[in-house]
Amino acid sequence: MREPENIQQVTELGIDLMGFIFWPKSPRYVKSVTVKAGIVPNLPNSKVTRNAKKVKRVGVFVDEMPQTVITHAYNYRLDYIQLHGNESPVYIENLKRTLIPDILPDVKIIKALSIREADDVKRWREYENVADLLLFDTKCKCVGGSGEQFDWSVLDKYDGNIPFLLSGGIGPEDADRLKQFNHPMCIGIDLNSRFEDEPGVKNVEKLKRFIECIIHN
Repeated sequence: MREPENIQQVTELGIDLMGFIFWPKSPRYVKSVTVKAGIVPNLPNSKVTRNAKKVKRVGVFVDEMPQTVITHAYNYRLDYIQLHGNESPVYIENLKRTLIPDILPDVKIIKALSIREADDVKRWREYENVADLLLFDTKCKCVGGSGEQFDWSVLDKYDGNIPFLLSGGIGPEDADRLKQFNHPMCIGIDLNSRFEDEPGVKNVEKLKRFIECIIHN
């Protein structure tokens, strides 16, 4: 997310997490004008509507310098740090050691893993006792946001103890498939490019219909 009005609208849909891309090469990069406007630090919570819940902020980084991640995490009061590059377990341990407990005592780490086949899933073991959440995304030449899906059946091989988010090209037409997807460690889904009018701008009506379909039907 990036645009102030769009952020406000999507917040009111009852979502749990909202992502902000801090990778300069991404078309969804959170630009400095957004920072100066204070949009992200003042992400709406219960003040928006009576029934709105606190939306957790997720900052997405790709092989970024640790000090930059720490600075952004503090300035944006991030609840989650999502690492979408080749960050090692040691990198994550050092990051958490710096942030917890003095800077952001409750911050959580999401490690994204690129998936094409069952062997790719096995990489989760590298991050056992290090990552708080995993995100299984489609392996591609770009860094996420490809709009492409991987074969979800390969996740049958995931026998880890780290909860995960399902990502990778999930679109409006996938609601019925998602209802049938059942894995005990899957705690949510990541929606991005297939719900955009343009990079960084979500189609609120598409998201609303999709969420209602998943939750209520």
